Amino acid sequence: MHVTPPAPVRRRTAAAVRAFAAARLRSPRALDVLTALGCFGLMMLDLPGLAAADNSLNGATATLVLAAGAATMLVRRRAPWAGYLAALVFVGWLHELTLIQFALYSLGRYRGRNAGALGTAAYIGYAYLLFNLPGWPVERAQTLSGFLSLVVPIGVLAAAVGIAAYRQDLVRELDQQRAESAVFRAVQQERTAVARDVHDFVGRELTLLTVRSEVLALRSRGTAHEKDFDELSETARRAHLVLNDIIVQRGERAVTPGVDGLPALAEESGRAGSPVRLTVDEASHAVSPLRQAAVYRVVQECLTNAAKHARGATVDVTVTADGPQLRITVRNALPARTPLRAPVSAGSGTASMSERVESLGGTLTTHRNDGTYEVVATLPRG
Repeated sequence: MHVTPPAPVRRRTAAAVRAFAAARLRSPRALDVLTALGCFGLMMLDLPGLAAADNSLNGATATLVLAAGAATMLVRRRAPWAGYLAALVFVGWLHELTLIQFALYSLGRYRGRNAGALGTAAYIGYAYLLFNLPGWPVERAQTLSGFLSLVVPIGVLAAAVGIAAYRQDLVRELDQQRAESAVFRAVQQERTAVARDVHDFVGRELTLLTVRSEVLALRSRGTAHEKDFDELSETARRAHLVLNDIIVQRGERAVTPGVDGLPALAEESGRAGSPVRLTVDEASHAVSPLRQAAVYRVVQECLTNAAKHARGATVDVTVTADGPQLRITVRNALPARTPLRAPVSAGSGTASMSERVESLGGTLTTHRNDGTYEVVATLPRG
């Protein structure tokens, strides 16, 4: 007994078939097949005239010859010149102008302007020579004006349409490359930003951990926990070294605090052994969040560097709104002697500060004088 499928099943099946057919028809191979069939169909419309004009062809042989010529359109992408040469043969032997239109279009579409222009010029010259031969069909071009009104426009228009399609393909490819380049640049910028944030946030925490663990290790000398604190200090240093060697591939950017976050930053630095005298102009709270974030990062990096290179020294931090500029000054005393072990440093902190400040139209300078180290950054307030 035959059971009719339910309507929803039939609709889903029909939709799947249509989607599959549409996807297949959009493929290059399917388009080439449709082009060859279209060319063959147009030439078949002139089959009676071809058989009458050439006694060597009857209906069957003419059909096979036309099918062979149309088959060259199957390789029009890889070998458009093959179809072009076959079309010239058809022009001279059968006086058939349909195939040359497809051939010139394919030349312009898949080989560009130069190939299309060359093919068109050769076709017109070849056709003009045939026009002057006695065998050229009288009804096709009885006069030179007939030749110019039929043969020339066929070649020029077909090649021009192909060249225009070729240019459109180039424009689409260029747009795609630009889009891919924009995505690549965005990814690279994000990776750079993530690397900077990791350095600023995680690197600072590891620096403070290293400093505090070394202080505890010194205080525990001669006690039962001396070995444990030494291992903790060494582990913190190794973790910082590993961080500096990592190429950050992905991550999420942390929200950078503004001027309001400076007191907490100063308090944290003081707990780590580097006291901070902080002076912040009230007008600096009114600048844009982007500039406040830059101020926070500059001060953060300076305090991190002070903890590395001038442990225990008091750091003076001043943020002033001086006319059209915002000025950040961080000053600390230089250590009296070189530490026994060089501090862990990636060497990119100052460059990161400078990049941030300069991207906002400001400047950053560093000075060593009278036993002090000073960093001065200026930013436009507007």
